[in-house]
Amino acid sequence: MAKPVHLARAVTFDFGQTLAELDHDFLARRVESFGATLDATGSRAASVLAWRAYGAAKSLGHAHAWQAMMLELLRGGGLLAEDGSNEPEYAEKIARSLWDAQPNTNLWRKPIAGMFELARELQAQHIPIGIISNSEGRLAELLEQLGQSTPFQVVVDSGRIGIDKPDARIFEQASRALGIPLSDIVHVGDSWEADVIGALNAGARAIWFAPDDDRVLPAGVAACRDAVELRRVLKQNFDGALS
Repeated sequence: MAKPVHLARAVTFDFGQTLAELDHDFLARRVESFGATLDATGSRAASVLAWRAYGAAKSLGHAHAWQAMMLELLRGGGLLAEDGSNEPEYAEKIARSLWDAQPNTNLWRKPIAGMFELARELQAQHIPIGIISNSEGRLAELLEQLGQSTPFQVVVDSGRIGIDKPDARIFEQASRALGIPLSDIVHVGDSWEADVIGALNAGARAIWFAPDDDRVLPAGVAACRDAVELRRVLKQNFDGALS
């Protein structure tokens, strides 16, 4: 990624699949609490298809992109009811139940290696950082539960403000809260539609956190597969930091 014309001043992160990933073992236990069974290894293997379904639904403006993603995970994990049936209607019922429970039992709770550590390193360098997430309204509370709230000056949760990425207004709210223009903010996220396209259209910079995708990138967008690569790309955006 070429060095930008002017240096960035702040970083915002997506949360799910960027700072923390879906805990498939926890998902299997949640499914079990509804009287069904799910193979965590199978649901994990279906992750790429699931996120493609999410992205496709988002790009079409569908309101239930989360459920589209979850249905792929449930199918991949071989969801079975207590009686051994696996009717599509049953998977849809479980997906709705998981969605209803999501605000209080968030499935995205497994920290991604090195990411929260990188956030704390940015904080120690006095770089303002925040979170912009399509979530269910209780992301700040989840961060507290995980003991990871300290580095983030701003948490913009779509479930609280009623605006989802890729809508530019959610990025604009983060910009106002940080007191930094969008042109000086680098947004890091895993969703092509919600994070990369959303950030670019809002006037911010974008880094795609995409461990399992190798598509061709437009000029000015970098892709990172892990925290080590992300640190290297961010270093190019902040002169003298992350040395």
